[in-house]
Amino acid sequence: MAMSGFEGFEKRLELHFFGDDPVMMDNNLGLRLLDFESLEQVLNAVQCTVVSAVANQYFDAYVLSESSLFVYPTKIIIKTCGTTQLLKSIRPLIHYACNLGLTLCSCRYTRGSFIFPKAQPFPHTSFKEEVLYLEDTLPTNLCYRKASVMPSKITTHSWHVFTASDQSHIIPNDHDIYTIEVCMTELDRALARKFFLPPGDGSRSGDIAGKEMTKVTGISDINPRAMICDFAFDPCGYSMNGIHNDRYSTIHVTPEDGFSYASYECVGSIFDDDIEHFIGSLRKAVQVFRPATLSVSTTCASHEVWPRVAHALEPLGLKCRSCAADEFPAAGSIVFQTFTARRK
Repeated sequence: MAMSGFEGFEKRLELHFFGDDPVMMDNNLGLRLLDFESLEQVLNAVQCTVVSAVANQYFDAYVLSESSLFVYPTKIIIKTCGTTQLLKSIRPLIHYACNLGLTLCSCRYTRGSFIFPKAQPFPHTSFKEEVLYLEDTLPTNLCYRKASVMPSKITTHSWHVFTASDQSHIIPNDHDIYTIEVCMTELDRALARKFFLPPGDGSRSGDIAGKEMTKVTGISDINPRAMICDFAFDPCGYSMNGIHNDRYSTIHVTPEDGFSYASYECVGSIFDDDIEHFIGSLRKAVQVFRPATLSVSTTCASHEVWPRVAHALEPLGLKCRSCAADEFPAAGSIVFQTFTARRK
């Protein structure tokens, strides 16, 4: 293991808002009315920038210098890696949302176990510090709160969760929606090398190089229906957001040997006719990297999705090593599973 390197494990923040302004609700734009300068101010607090963007009628998706940002009318998701200070986005987001007549009603913060925890700045120096910061930052109307570290039999993978909700949103309104967060480590070296720019290739734009990586690595085949916004970093690294109707998927890659890491995240509904498409997409995403170790967190109000995860991964030679479950306000059930390649 390298003594120091780029932190691939992301921090993820999801904030939900509500409003009673009929004009705001009629145009159905809500948070999407935030101008780019306001978003830049939020990202400046986090210490990252926008490198590419795409949008459709449902939401806006931004590729960041450190991961991704998704803006829906009443929901914002920010996912950042490295030494970003993600939780510092909360105060400005609440402020800008208030100017639009929107009030924060729930919050979910999740992350894995950092590879380089001592490199993290305040307030991310420990989960205890993060929870204290969240407790102090969130408004008092979010009075139902819970923090937990979900363990596994793999010491390098545990799942840190904090959720908070007001009284009206303890049970998620979108109870049919599930979120899958996959964290992969010890990537296959030959596959990881595909996420390095060729020598002397740094003069090309990240957008052009990103499109080539998307095609060469097979990422374009994970969900062929999605519109993909991708970016390749110099000298290595890759990010993409895929959007299809009101659903997103996102992939981020830190390919350096010794601390290689990749993540895959997607959302879906238990009412989708093609739930098998989810299984196929998850399997394809993991095949792109062939990790020796990975974890999967499934967030859903029901228990219909997480049992399918092992069904998707076991044909790839991955064995489920542990499974933990817990219930959280505004999130429902979170199930955390870890897998290792059978060769380990």
